[in-house]
Amino acid sequence: MATNFTMRPSRVLRKLRAGETAIALKLNLADPRITEMAARISGVDCLWTDMEHVPNDFSVIERQIWAAKAYDVDVLVRVARGSYSDLIRPLEMDAAGIMIPHVMNLADAKQIIHQTKFYPIGRRPLDGGNADGAFCNLELDAYIAQANDQRFNVLQIEDPEPLAELEEIIALPGLDMIFFGPGDFSQGIGAPGKWDHPLLVETRKSVARLAQKHGKFAGTVGTTSNLADLTAMGYNFVSVGADVVGMGQYLSGIASSLNRSTGAGTDSVYGSTTN
Repeated sequence: MATNFTMRPSRVLRKLRAGETAIALKLNLADPRITEMAARISGVDCLWTDMEHVPNDFSVIERQIWAAKAYDVDVLVRVARGSYSDLIRPLEMDAAGIMIPHVMNLADAKQIIHQTKFYPIGRRPLDGGNADGAFCNLELDAYIAQANDQRFNVLQIEDPEPLAELEEIIALPGLDMIFFGPGDFSQGIGAPGKWDHPLLVETRKSVARLAQKHGKFAGTVGTTSNLADLTAMGYNFVSVGADVVGMGQYLSGIASSLNRSTGAGTDSVYGSTTN
């Protein structure tokens, strides 16, 4: 095998290990041109794409990774819960990280780490014949070591069930980042969308505090407006927006401008009338 190949270093990990904050943007739209635009223009460190809520298949994910890598931007793939293959396939496509939703307890977290980290941390299935292993041109020992060091797992806390074992989960060797998801968490505690609910507020603080205590990275969703508050709380990975939000706001602005110029109601934009 050739010896002059290395795995692409993670931009997110580089920033986090330097004590900086890494910023992400969520992508729902599948076209890799959107990925390229976001990677080239937005200035973020990471593009978070989704296979849990969005009907992306692996061919879509692969093209998004290609587009982002061209601009040294990481791709984080939120996987659908399934077999170990569903977890590791984005890594073999050279995604920098994978996000695993709805981690429900300590045993669940241990199994995820076991499946996503190589020896000596876990038993991730070993191949090396894909993009992350330079298509068998990265020496085996280097492949294992660099994958464990330059690829990260993100375990989501978005339910009340794991709270009893939260510190034990965060302390696990091989866990890279813990990510608090307020949306599903609010639903899980019977208060959908109540962002000021005391348990939600306390859990958000606890996730960041325990991550700092155990030397792990903490992530969550936010905005550019509350980014300073979240980083002060201890979060060092924040997703600050989404492509569909930006597109929706742009299109809504067009609709409003058209309505003002024609004096018609919103429905007139879609070919009907409000009267």
